[in-house]
Amino acid sequence: MENNFDLIIIGGGPGGYVCAIRAAQLGLKTACVESRGALGGTCLNVGCIPSKSLLNLSENFHKAKKDFNQQGIEIDGIKLNIEKMMSNKNKSIQVLTKGVEFLFKKNKVTYIKGKGVLLSKNDVTVYDNNNKKNFKSKNIVIATGSEVVSLPGIEIDEKNIISSTGALSLEKVPKKLVVIGGGYIGLEMGSVWSRLGAEVTVIEYLDHITSGMDKEVSKEFQKILTKQGIKFKMESKVNTVKNTGTNVSVNYTDIKNSKNETLIVDKVLVSVGRKPYTEGLNLSKIGIKRDKKGRIEVNEKLQTSIKNIYAIGDVIKGPMLAHKAEEEGIAVAEILAGQAGHVNYDIIPGVIYTSPEVATVGKTEEQLKKDNKSYKIGKFPFLANSRAKVNNETEGFVKILADSKTDKVLGVHIIGPHCGDMIAEMALGMEFGASAEDIARTCHAHPTHTEAIKEAALAVDKRPIHF
Repeated sequence: MENNFDLIIIGGGPGGYVCAIRAAQLGLKTACVESRGALGGTCLNVGCIPSKSLLNLSENFHKAKKDFNQQGIEIDGIKLNIEKMMSNKNKSIQVLTKGVEFLFKKNKVTYIKGKGVLLSKNDVTVYDNNNKKNFKSKNIVIATGSEVVSLPGIEIDEKNIISSTGALSLEKVPKKLVVIGGGYIGLEMGSVWSRLGAEVTVIEYLDHITSGMDKEVSKEFQKILTKQGIKFKMESKVNTVKNTGTNVSVNYTDIKNSKNETLIVDKVLVSVGRKPYTEGLNLSKIGIKRDKKGRIEVNEKLQTSIKNIYAIGDVIKGPMLAHKAEEEGIAVAEILAGQAGHVNYDIIPGVIYTSPEVATVGKTEEQLKKDNKSYKIGKFPFLANSRAKVNNETEGFVKILADSKTDKVLGVHIIGPHCGDMIAEMALGMEFGASAEDIARTCHAHPTHTEAIKEAALAVDKRPIHF
């Protein structure tokens, strides 16, 4: 039957489309339902991919304007063409979304455009404008992702009060920008507009940025961003955000001093997190359970309370990261094909793509202390790394946490150049149970930034060579 499938996936983001491709590779008749009109989800269309484009372009602009002359590359008349920059970003997105469509065709995945709604454990209705069509499937995967959270009383209009989506499409550089929230997304977007010339102020409720990150790294990160010109109002609670049409008034309270302050700015970026996007799916009606945060409850095989319906990505617990969703998508596809699909949630890297980058995998010091785990620390600064030195990229360090008794690597935290790529080595090592000694005895090419990892591993036993 044309409308009968082995697997229907609702949502064509990183988790959904990867699940679809892997399931098709394993011989399952597979369909993917997506309402956006383009595959790739938030990540590819209005999230991690376009933001990386702007991060790269803004860094190049900043270097050309501020750094090149000092390094003997003399350039005059540097100008910013924001329209061209946005056009470059949009072209990249279009190429990549079409690329996912090609992969669907290559792997014989049926792409269904429209909003998918569950009617029963085996029935999905897809609404596309005024049309609707019914489909049947032995199994269903919910991969609908997440949406932006605002604060009470703050209305995001994507003009003056914007989410990360609006921050990716500004038509000109704001003179003054307030970022509410010191998390990954807010700091990345704040960094973009700061490099392009905006005066950026971050208002954060906690006493540190990047909640959940190793606090030593978080502290160093804030110090570097401050040096770059970003201002921070820590331990501050936003009271009101008033949009006058021409500017925005932000009133906040310094919690430590119980002092009220007001900032008048051009734009306000609300970046206080995301929530699972599960509305309109009929979940409650068919009996799929959710927790207090609206996340779909799943077991170790990613099954919901209805066993042939699975859920992956941002709609379930865990970090809201594209690569986590992808791993879950592959795991479900392999489980359905009779294989032993799994996800190691202890080894999911996280990266902030600022300059310098910040990357982390495994446990933080704070988590190890909470668990009463005895550990050793190995640290090595990029200031002592020859490649970083000659490239004038010396800020930051590598920090390795290893078990005091077994020497097994428990966590790795890096702030520095290209560490978003470097963290993969440590994730691989940890996946195979590597010790700090294993890393230290692995030959690393010279001169590379990765030598800092080897030196940090040596430093676990207090024997670094170059520091």
